[in-house]
Amino acid sequence: MPIWEVILLGLIEGVTEFLPVSSTGHLLLTEHFLGICTPGKTFEVLIQLGAILAILSVYAVKLTRIAVAMPYDPRARRFVLSVLLAFLPAAVIGVLGHSFIKGVLFETPMLIAIMLIVGGVVLLLVDRMQLAVHYTNAMDFPPSLAFKIGVLQCFAMIPGVSRSGATIVGAMLLGTDKRSAAEFSFFLAMPTMAGAFAYDLYKNWSILHAGDIANIALGFATAFIAAVFVVRYLLDYVSRHGFALFGWWRIIIGGLALGAMLVLGQTTGCPAAP
Repeated sequence: MPIWEVILLGLIEGVTEFLPVSSTGHLLLTEHFLGICTPGKTFEVLIQLGAILAILSVYAVKLTRIAVAMPYDPRARRFVLSVLLAFLPAAVIGVLGHSFIKGVLFETPMLIAIMLIVGGVVLLLVDRMQLAVHYTNAMDFPPSLAFKIGVLQCFAMIPGVSRSGATIVGAMLLGTDKRSAAEFSFFLAMPTMAGAFAYDLYKNWSILHAGDIANIALGFATAFIAAVFVVRYLLDYVSRHGFALFGWWRIIIGGLALGAMLVLGQTTGCPAAP
């Protein structure tokens, strides 16, 4: 890939990863219309490590406090357990369905566009609901609630659904406020994306070349820088304004992509998967 394409995809990943708009959907549609081909669709997964490190850098102090408090603080231990339980369903489904997800769902741009639109409508509806709020701090989510959020996260295996969108909407429907839902989504992203990174690297290491690794490194760095800004400001934004902007964004992007494919067709310059 030319450097400008790598930087563009890294920016898209970093900006959209923690927004409820589907970073993977945006990446795959961009590649579809630009005719960008990556081996095994591994680039898209591996540059997510940059977004993971963005969370670690922004929440370094809080994560350190939780780690230090775990031996004597039941609240800290319960929070870590809740995050791990929420991660478990995606880990199981991701491993069992890896080939289908990467080989079929990632290769169906029409499905991605439709899911962007559907997810946008859902986000607008949930944002306008007067939902009962029982939890306002992500640290206080009980393990049973966290596990349910983790089950709902599995819908994001379909590109275009959005991992953060599924977890945020799910958490709000289960009784959390917008800010704590978004923050728990941040913390859940760490094991989920780290697991996806490690497993995809294990599965596809043999097909990567030196040029691919250099592109991944540049995309990772770009995603990290962009994601830091999003993580720093997203919680304050959603607390004040909600998720309507992101719902409309999904509908517009999905609608434009769907219209373009209906007019131009779905064919790209990428060779068919073997």
